[in-house]
Amino acid sequence: MLEVHRTHRAKIRNHSQVEDSLDRHGWSASKLWNVANYHSRQEWEDTGEIPDHGDLKDELKGHNKYKGLHSQSSQRVLEELAEAFNSWYGKRKSDSRSNPPGYRRKNYYDTEGRRVHEEHPRSTVTWKQNGIKHDTTNNRVRLSKGANHKEHPKAWEYILVEYETRPDVEVENIQQVRAVYNGDRWELHLVCKDEIETPNAPGNESAGVDLGICNFAAVAYSTEEAELYPGNRLKQDGYYFPKEIAKCDDSGGQEATRLHAKWSERRTHFFHSLAKHIVERCVENSVGHINIGKLADVRKDDNGESKNWGKHGNLDLHGWAFDRFSNILTYKAKVEGIEVVEVSERDTSKTCCVCGREDDSQRVERGLYVCESCNAAFNADVNGAENIRLDINQSNSESSPNFGEDRSTGWLAQPEVYLHDLSSGFQPQAQVIDCKP
Repeated sequence: MLEVHRTHRAKIRNHSQVEDSLDRHGWSASKLWNVANYHSRQEWEDTGEIPDHGDLKDELKGHNKYKGLHSQSSQRVLEELAEAFNSWYGKRKSDSRSNPPGYRRKNYYDTEGRRVHEEHPRSTVTWKQNGIKHDTTNNRVRLSKGANHKEHPKAWEYILVEYETRPDVEVENIQQVRAVYNGDRWELHLVCKDEIETPNAPGNESAGVDLGICNFAAVAYSTEEAELYPGNRLKQDGYYFPKEIAKCDDSGGQEATRLHAKWSERRTHFFHSLAKHIVERCVENSVGHINIGKLADVRKDDNGESKNWGKHGNLDLHGWAFDRFSNILTYKAKVEGIEVVEVSERDTSKTCCVCGREDDSQRVERGLYVCESCNAAFNADVNGAENIRLDINQSNSESSPNFGEDRSTGWLAQPEVYLHDLSSGFQPQAQVIDCKP
C-alpha cells in the first residue's frame, strides 16, 4: 500500500460563531512570527548565523507570545520562519538586494494619508494531531486554543468548527488542520492521510528531466520523443507582480499581501500542472522510471561554488523552487507506480548524447548543441535531458551501448513545445493564446 496525503478545502458553516476565536489565533501567529523574526535578526547580527526552528523553540517556548497558540501550532510558525530565513540565506549569495523575511503587520491610514496605527494581520494557523479532535459524524473539528485564550471554563478550551466540503470528499485520518484567511473570511484546509494500492509501473521505458531557467524542464523519453516546457509563465509573473506590489501605498498593506498570495498560488499551480502533465505523458509512453537532475548541480559549478546566471537569472533560479517541483513530481509519479531518482547533472550539458564526445565549445548557443565529431545538431536542453536519462555519470560513456549507435536525431533537434495555459494547463505551443498575467 502507498501512503498519500490529500488536502481538502472546507467552508466553515458556523463562521460567525468561531470568527472571533480564529481572528485572535491568527493575530497570535503573526505576533509570534514577529517576535521570532526579531530574535533571528539579532542572532544574525551578533553571530552571523541563523537559528533553526529547534533553537527558536528553546529560546521562545517560555515567551508569552508562544502561549498564544497550541504548542504544536507555535512550533509550526517557528518552522516556517526558519525555512524562510534559510531560503533568504541561500538567495543572498547571488542577489545582494534580497531582504530577510519581513515582519507581519497591517498599516492603516487616515484621510490625509498619515499612518495612524498598526495591527497584526490574520496569519494562517496550523493544528497538528495533538490539537485536533475530529467528529466524523457531524463534520466538526475541535481545535485546541492557546493557553492565553483559554479564558472560559474547560468546556470552552477549544474552537468547535463545523465544516462543509464537496459532496464527493470523505474526510478521514486528519493529520493537520490549517485555518486560512482568504481576505474576506476563514476557511479550513484539511490534510488527510490515505492509503491506496501501489499500482504497477506503466512500462519499462525511462525518461530524463533536465531543469533549467529558460526552459523550466526538458524531458527526453527512450521512445525517441522529447518535450520542452518554457518558464515563460513564471517569468511573466516574476516581472508583473513585483511591479504591481511596488505600486501599493505600503508593502505590508492588504493589497500587497493579496498580490503576494496570488503570486504564490500561481507559482504553485504551475508546478502542480507541470508535474501532472509530465506524469501523464510518461504513462502514455510506458515510462516506469524517471531520472531527474540533482538540484545541487543546477546551482553549483564544478568547484562547488554558486553559479552566476546573471542578475535576472539568479533571481529566477532561486525563485522557481526546483526542489519543490521535484518533490511534487516524485509524489505524483509514485501514485502512478513510476520511480523518480535524482542523478548527477555533471557534464550532461557538454556531452553529446549521440557519440559521447565531451567538449564545452559544442554548445554554441543557448538553445543549440552542435557536435563536431558526429556532425549532429540538436536542442541543447534536450541533449542534457537525454544524458540524464542515460545517466552518463554512472556508466562508461565509451563502452555504453547508447553511444555510437545509429540513432535518429530528429526528435532531439525538434522537440515538441508546451506552454502553460491558465485555464487548461499545458498545451502545445500553437494552442496557447492566453499570455496575460
